[in-house]
Amino acid sequence: MDLSNFDPDDTFGKKRDDLENKVPMLKSSMSELQYKLYIENEKALLIVLQGMDTSGKDGVIRDVISAFNPVSCRVESFKVPTSEELAHDFLWRIHKTVPRKGFVSVFNRSHYEDVVEVRVQKLAPESTCLKRFDQIRQFENMLSENNVKILKFYLHISKEEQKKRLLERLSNPEKRWKVNEDDFEKRKKWDKYISAYADAINNCSMKQAPWYVIPANKKWFRNWVISEIITKAMIEMKIKYPQFSAQYDKIKI
Repeated sequence: MDLSNFDPDDTFGKKRDDLENKVPMLKSSMSELQYKLYIENEKALLIVLQGMDTSGKDGVIRDVISAFNPVSCRVESFKVPTSEELAHDFLWRIHKTVPRKGFVSVFNRSHYEDVVEVRVQKLAPESTCLKRFDQIRQFENMLSENNVKILKFYLHISKEEQKKRLLERLSNPEKRWKVNEDDFEKRKKWDKYISAYADAINNCSMKQAPWYVIPANKKWFRNWVISEIITKAMIEMKIKYPQFSAQYDKIKI
C-alpha cells in the first residue's frame, strides 16, 4: 500500500448535495446503536483517528462522534508521554483507556504515535520502533478476542491542503491558538511522516482491526464516509438487547 496512490480529493463520485441529508441519518443510527451497546454491556467499540496536523481529527470528533452520548463515550487524546508513562511500556497508557464493555472510546492520536512520531523524530532506535509493529498487532488482536471492535482511520490530506488550513488558522483569531512552531517543523518532514504512516498501515491492518485511508481534503466527504463505516461496523457487531427472564411476564402493576 502506497499512500501516493490515494487521492486526498477523491469523493468516489459522490457530490456534496447527494450526501447533504445522509450524515444526520447515519448519526441518528449511530446514536441508537450506541444505546443498545450500552444496554447489552457485552461489547465495546474503539475508534482510532490518526493523520497529519490539520487533517481533521478534531473535526471528526465534532461533526461525527458528537452522535454518541457522552454518558458512555470517552474521547482520549495522547500527547507527549509523562514521566510516569515513560516508566512503563509504550502500550501501558493506551491499555488503561481502552473502552469498558458497553462503551465507545475515541483516540485522538494513539499508540501509533510510537511508530510514526517517535520513528520520524528518532526518539527511539529504529529497531525498537519496528518491533512495536508486532506488539501492536498482538495487542489489538487480544482486544478483538475480548469483544472490542476496532476501527482505525487515517485522515489523508495533501500537503497543499495542509498549507491552506494552516494559513486559515493563522488568519482567524479564533483558531490561531491551534498553531505552533512545531507544526511548521513537522511540515518540513512531510515525506518521512507519510512513509512512516504507510509502514504503520501496511504492518498493522488486520481483518479484526482494519485501517481505513480516508480522503480528507473534502470535509463533507470525510464526515460521510466515516459515519458510514462506523454505522456499518456497529450493525455487524450484532448488538442485542439483553434477554429478560420469563418471570417478568407475570408481574402485574
